[in-house]
Amino acid sequence: MSSRGNVIVISAPSGSGKTSLARGVATLPDLKFSISHTTREPRSGERHGTEYFFVSETEFLAMVQRQEFLEYAHVYGHYYGTSRGFVESTLNRGWDVLLDIDVQGALKVKTQVPDAVLVFVFPPSMQVLQERLRGRGLDDPEIIDKRLKIAADEISFFREYDYVIINEDIEKSILELKSIVLSARCRLKVRKQRAEEIAGTFGK
Repeated sequence: MSSRGNVIVISAPSGSGKTSLARGVATLPDLKFSISHTTREPRSGERHGTEYFFVSETEFLAMVQRQEFLEYAHVYGHYYGTSRGFVESTLNRGWDVLLDIDVQGALKVKTQVPDAVLVFVFPPSMQVLQERLRGRGLDDPEIIDKRLKIAADEISFFREYDYVIINEDIEKSILELKSIVLSARCRLKVRKQRAEEIAGTFGK
């Protein structure tokens, strides 16, 4: 019987690169990326079921009533939520599940899954974050200013996390995130059953 997998949560201010990091560790075996549900409109190139599950606000709130979310939040005027069923089925197969969610969601997950591993991704500085947000050309200046204000609030929660990645070099940051996922798999709570079986062959 395989051990239950780990919940790995990464959070970061918008524009810090956490989505790129999540994609960068997708090659690890037995790791599934949790695709969130959202009520916002798809951006150019985004596909339903790939980046997000795009649903109406009515549908989203109905899912809330049915308690289908492990966590959900209202951010930038839209709802975002993590499917409880997907997370549970993934963990029960012995696979790890990676959640790319904001600070609100991460702390909610931690209350429900106390041994979840929380990773906070920092940009090198506020100035670099501002340059990244303006350079990607996805948002109006007013939205960028709002994101920067929210970023300043989110940064203050990094002390609640288990690990910190400072995303100055994307390849190095991907390697660090992979190392965190792999180290979580070596925790006693994950390998205890197998370790007990081996210890039994020594009469211990």
